[in-house]
Amino acid sequence: MRIHTRKELLIGFFVGIIANVIGTLLYILIFSEFGIVETYHAAVEQGHIGSLLALGAILNLVAFFLFLRIRRDNRAKGVLIATIVTALVILYYKVF
Repeated sequence: MRIHTRKELLIGFFVGIIANVIGTLLYILIFSEFGIVETYHAAVEQGHIGSLLALGAILNLVAFFLFLRIRRDNRAKGVLIATIVTALVILYYKVF
């Protein structure tokens, strides 16, 4: 794999992670009547942290399709990898 390709994948991966974090925070700020920390603690206590992460991952769709639209396929692949990692983290929270 060329260094340029690897760099593009990493950029896409980090954009995917950042988009997920921003999406999760936006969801909390818009739909929760509590603050960010309180909502996070309540989600952990009630076992809903996976659902919270999944809702935040919706923003990854925007990044993914934006990269496809501007023909940055390797960055789109990086966003997809970040989404898969998020799905694995959600699976971990659901199982354990």
